[in-house]
Amino acid sequence: MTNDLYPHLTDRFIKYVKVNTRSNEMSTTVPSDEKEVAFLADLSQELSTIGLTNVRTTSDGYVFAELPANIEQSVPTIGFIAHVDTADFNSENIQPQIVENYDGHSDIRLNDEYALTAKQFPSLKKYQGHTLITTDGTTLLGADDKAGVAEIVTAAEYLIAHPEIPHGKLVFAFGPDEEIGIGADHFHVSEFGADFAYTMDGGPLGELEWETFSAADARVKIQGLNVHPGSAKDTMINAIQVAIDFHAALPVHDRPEHTTGREGFWHLMGITGTPESAELRYIVRDHDRERFNQRKSRLETIADQMNQAFDVQRITVELKDQYYNMGEILKDDMTSVNLAKAAMIALDIEPIIEPVRGGTDGSKITFMGLPTPNIFAGGENMHGRFEYVSTTVMQQAVATILKISELNLKD
Repeated sequence: MTNDLYPHLTDRFIKYVKVNTRSNEMSTTVPSDEKEVAFLADLSQELSTIGLTNVRTTSDGYVFAELPANIEQSVPTIGFIAHVDTADFNSENIQPQIVENYDGHSDIRLNDEYALTAKQFPSLKKYQGHTLITTDGTTLLGADDKAGVAEIVTAAEYLIAHPEIPHGKLVFAFGPDEEIGIGADHFHVSEFGADFAYTMDGGPLGELEWETFSAADARVKIQGLNVHPGSAKDTMINAIQVAIDFHAALPVHDRPEHTTGREGFWHLMGITGTPESAELRYIVRDHDRERFNQRKSRLETIADQMNQAFDVQRITVELKDQYYNMGEILKDDMTSVNLAKAAMIALDIEPIIEPVRGGTDGSKITFMGLPTPNIFAGGENMHGRFEYVSTTVMQQAVATILKISELNLKD
């Protein structure tokens, strides 16, 4: 499939998503999976083929490339970043389905068991007249973030094919392991060489995100005392029950299913154990740094109180910060945000500026010294079988990249 302005965009996206690049949280290698390495190698070759320069792979798996300026004046160097890995849902044998000229209200049958329905997914109503790309109901699609990858490559290809369009230097980065939270840990900001950048990793049309959660991983480890249940009175300490009691000590409202906007949460991700020992795994999230720290402290306080009741330390809490709210940095210099906002307005796209209830590679990269807000890439219902994307919105994402480059030339 093609469109007149960006004839390779849709086909490029479909080609990308058919390749399984799911990252592996259990791996100790960087990148975490050889499938990512192979995809990035092919992508590197493609970037060279379309005419980008200084294409190289960093020691941590990122592929960098450049488009030199074709103007005399000095303007900021802008970077565009996307990740190639997909999330922890079935990613094998992805078979995208094309729905042309969607009517905005009909069910979209994915397979005999699953369908996208406007009742369950009201976002479909926005896409009357659009061509949609969906899954076949057995896998995710991978628009997060191969839509962003395809959009950046297509924008670069367009500028190369139209040398009459003036632009400053643009730099591009494609990386692994964003979905498991480690991809940007060693991003080479100085080698990348941008003055500011954007991750093309957002959702629906118009998303412009410069605030994210601050995030931590928490492991609560419990040591029980297991004896025969027939003689357990006043002796047994069932680690599983202790885990249940620990979780019950957290506020019920502060769970993801009960929160929205700037409300943070504790999210129980897993519970394993026996009466002898158990472990709870949480992710801790909040936009406000003080409340974020309070949430971490709350876990330690509960553990301390329960340990006092046991009169021995049976509960330990291990906390690891993952990323911080990039708004803490960006609020002091909104150049990158204002430029993206102006580009969208110039394209008659209404900017949707809301705090992200999640994070992006830009969260870490911003704290490394490179301001990196997040721009829409088009995906809906990401990370599962109901994922879909509009080709029209993908085209608008390409246009936004090009408009940012254009407006960068103006004082």
